[in-house]
Amino acid sequence: MHFYSTLVRGLGKAAPSASFQEVLENLWWRLDRKLSLDDVEMSARIILIDAIRKGTTTLVDHHASPGAVRGSLDRIALAVKDSGLRSCLCYEVSDRDGAAVIDDGLEENASFARACATEPDPQLRALFGLHAAFTLSDETLERASRMGRDLGIGFHVHVAEAASDVASNRSRFGRSPVERLVAHGILRDGSIAAHAVHCDDADKDALAASGAWVVHNPQSNLNNAVGIADVVGLVRRGIPVGLGTDAMTVAMLEELRVGLWAQHLKQENPSCGFMELTGALVVRNPEIASKLWGFPIGTLAEGAAADVILVDYHAPTPLNDSTVLGHLVFGISQAGVDTTICGGRVLMAGRKLEVDLDEAALAAESRRLAAALWERF
Repeated sequence: MHFYSTLVRGLGKAAPSASFQEVLENLWWRLDRKLSLDDVEMSARIILIDAIRKGTTTLVDHHASPGAVRGSLDRIALAVKDSGLRSCLCYEVSDRDGAAVIDDGLEENASFARACATEPDPQLRALFGLHAAFTLSDETLERASRMGRDLGIGFHVHVAEAASDVASNRSRFGRSPVERLVAHGILRDGSIAAHAVHCDDADKDALAASGAWVVHNPQSNLNNAVGIADVVGLVRRGIPVGLGTDAMTVAMLEELRVGLWAQHLKQENPSCGFMELTGALVVRNPEIASKLWGFPIGTLAEGAAADVILVDYHAPTPLNDSTVLGHLVFGISQAGVDTTICGGRVLMAGRKLEVDLDEAALAAESRRLAAALWERF
C-alpha cells in the first residue's frame, strides 16, 4: 500500500506520461513533495476505512513525503490506531531530494522502529523503507543497511519494477538492482522486494538465495505499462511470492483476479498460474504478516489473531476443500463483505462501521485538503 497516494484521485494536472520514469517525474514525485502532515494522516484515514469495508485487516505501507518527513509515520500510526486495523510502516528513503531529506528519511525509519520495539503494539510494526536502487547511491544503501541491521528489521524496497531501473543500475553501477541490493544486505530474510518484474534468471536465483519476499502488484504494473512479473518462474525457484496492490485497491480479491488473468497472458497459457496466484494471497500473505508481527495471522486457530470477515455468498455449486479456491476467484470475490473483525474487535457489522469514525465528515475534510494540495501541485 501507498497511503499517501489517496488524495491524487481525480487529479488531472499531471503532464501526459509515455514511460514509467515520466509517471514518476510528472505525477508522484511532484505530488509527494507537496504533501503536508495533515495530508499524510488524512490519506491513511480514508484508505483504512475502505480497507474495513473491503475486509482487509492487515496493510504494509510504503510512505513518502519529502516536504514533511519527520513525524509522518507517527501521523499514519495514529490513523491506524483509530481504525482498529494493523499496519507495518516505513519511510521511503531516496537520494532524489538531497542530503537533508536523506538524513530525515533514515532517521524517520529508525525512530519509528525504535518506538515499535520499545512500546510493542499489536497494531503496528516497522520495516526500513527505501525507494528503488536507481534513486539510491551506494553510500545511502550502506548507511541504511547498517541502520537496519542495528535495528534488527528488514527492508521494504521497489525492485526492478521497470526496465529503466535495471538499465540505470547496470549503466551506473555495473549490476542489476537485485545484485546491488543483495550486495548491500538490503534483500535478506525479513525484507520485501516489491514488484520484481524485470528479473533475469540470475536475479531470480539471487532472490531465492536471499530469503527476501517478493510481493507482486499486478494492477499497478499493468497501469504503469511496465510489464508482468513472472510469478510462475519465481515460485518455481522457491521464492516466496505474496500479493500486494501498490495502492490501486484495498480489495485483495479484485487484485487476485487481475493477477491471475495477467499471469495467463504472461505465460501465454490460460491454464497456468492459478495455484501460484491464489497461493500468494491465501498462503504467502499470512506467512509474511505472521513473520512481521510475530504471531499467527490469517488462520482460524487457537492463539492466532482473531481476524474474520463474513461475506454474503450462497454457493451455487458444491463448496468444499477441493473447490474453495475456485469459489474464491469466481464467486466470493464478487460478493459483498458484511462483517470485518480484526484482532477480535468488530470493526464493521451488517455493512455498518462499528468504529468511532465519521466517514462522511472525513471525506469532506479530505476534499478540502485535496483541493489545497492540488493548488500547490
